[in-house]
Amino acid sequence: MAIKDETGMPFDAGRLIGGLEVSLDVDVLFGAYPDRDGPPGTPGSVLALLERHRIRSAAVASLRAALFDVRSGNDELLAQAAPEVVPVGAVDLRDPVGAARELERLAAAGVRAVRLFPEEQGVEAGFPSVRHVARRAARLGLVVLTGGDVRRFWQPFAGIEARVVFLDTHFYHLGDFLVAAADEPGFHTSTRLLNSPDALELAAAELGAGRLLYGSRTPHYEPVVPLLRLATSGLKPDEVAAVAGGNARRLLGGES
Repeated sequence: MAIKDETGMPFDAGRLIGGLEVSLDVDVLFGAYPDRDGPPGTPGSVLALLERHRIRSAAVASLRAALFDVRSGNDELLAQAAPEVVPVGAVDLRDPVGAARELERLAAAGVRAVRLFPEEQGVEAGFPSVRHVARRAARLGLVVLTGGDVRRFWQPFAGIEARVVFLDTHFYHLGDFLVAAADEPGFHTSTRLLNSPDALELAAAELGAGRLLYGSRTPHYEPVVPLLRLATSGLKPDEVAAVAGGNARRLLGGES
């Protein structure tokens, strides 16, 4: 049964999203989680899902690299020839020495970003390994995409001129992100969980829309939700375009 609003009209997310296109999604995964139900995450199925939602390219990391074998998972991802894939390396925070070496290898291969999976790897923000990897990534000029609670995971990246995208910023914790990011121009956030009525507008007013990057976590999250929130936001058209990929292209392209 269709959901109707108070006017009696059926709720149509596609109508509200309209012609919005995302030129670069900053939060996409290839692969599956072995301990939970979900899609297989094959490259073909993920790219097809993105295409159905008019997401034209994506910064993609490998769950194989994050959960099983770092080097082979990263190499498998780098071998993807699809022009719509921007490869994002992964490291194992439980092995900080090996992680630093993998960062060096990825940077030498031309990779622009690395993704951290602290929750999946059972690592906390205060662990020395996180600070070690954060500093090495900053020295190499790599953009860091990190999961974890922003209220804790901002700390290892503070004061080192890091460029970071916090992928799990929840609108409940947006205030903490805003005050941390006010002192850190390299701090950015995904919009995936900023789905309260005014979260995007508040972040843009406080920091500028340049700190917001569209992320969907396809195929393990529903891309319609962040699309709908962005399309119906009070942001100006040029700000929407920036959030929908312009900021991510700038950041991953190495521009200041």
